[in-house]
Amino acid sequence: MRPTVRRCRFISLCLMPLLPLFASPAHASGERQLVEVINDYRADPDRCAGRSVKPLRPLSLKSNLALPVGYGGGLRSALKAKGYQAVTVRTIRVVGAQDADEAFDMLESDYCGALLDTQYADIGVTRSRSEWQVVLAQPVLDGRVGDSREAGKALLAQVNAARARPRLCGRKRFAAARPLTWNAALGAAAQGHSKAMAYGNYFAHRDPDGDMPLDRAKAAGYRGRQIGENIAAGQSSPSKAMAGWLASPGHCANLMNPMFTQVGAAYAADSRSDEGVYWTMLFGAP
Repeated sequence: MRPTVRRCRFISLCLMPLLPLFASPAHASGERQLVEVINDYRADPDRCAGRSVKPLRPLSLKSNLALPVGYGGGLRSALKAKGYQAVTVRTIRVVGAQDADEAFDMLESDYCGALLDTQYADIGVTRSRSEWQVVLAQPVLDGRVGDSREAGKALLAQVNAARARPRLCGRKRFAAARPLTWNAALGAAAQGHSKAMAYGNYFAHRDPDGDMPLDRAKAAGYRGRQIGENIAAGQSSPSKAMAGWLASPGHCANLMNPMFTQVGAAYAADSRSDEGVYWTMLFGAP
């Protein structure tokens, strides 16, 4: 089932972009300073809740994650209205901190697990006098992915790089295979299935109408008789989707199958879905 998301009222969406106009330069500097201190902590973390933590990558400061202090509406819908699609998001509020150092001390004391959580990549900070609000989020997609056409080209290059050398898929050994060529009909079918999974919030080869990969390929105009399909969900980039497929014996076998000569691939994203982003790669042979 698709998770319930409360939509922001119109007045809230209109007011949010105006809030930075009322923030003093000192406050803005304090917000940036808090992010710097948090990232220093992530680079060399102390123990958290009695356990050791490895160094983590810094969080990226995003202006569209700066929600008003005390905001209580639907987080994902509010962020989406500001141009940020989050698959995971959390807010933390601290009260009584006069500067960034005090705010960090409170955060480290009560929320070190959140500050050191590997699922978050971005951060937004808002301050109103002694009240601070931190928004931690993971975007649905890596910011460098680009549109579906660019992602399709990336997947084509990566699958052909994988096929260029022998590979062991589970217990089955595959010789190097010739490169695949792009097929527009397979690409259209892959795009359609990715969208259906993202917007319908499901993850399966069989769609709600009962259609299977061969049915979707034929409906898109593909005339080949052999079809294979790989799907993935939750990966933020083409390389992560490909890495998951190569690590799975069945998906790896599709990638290396010398019978296939053509391919189409695509992704679709919906921040309201369970996994956020869905990938489909369709293989074909005339």
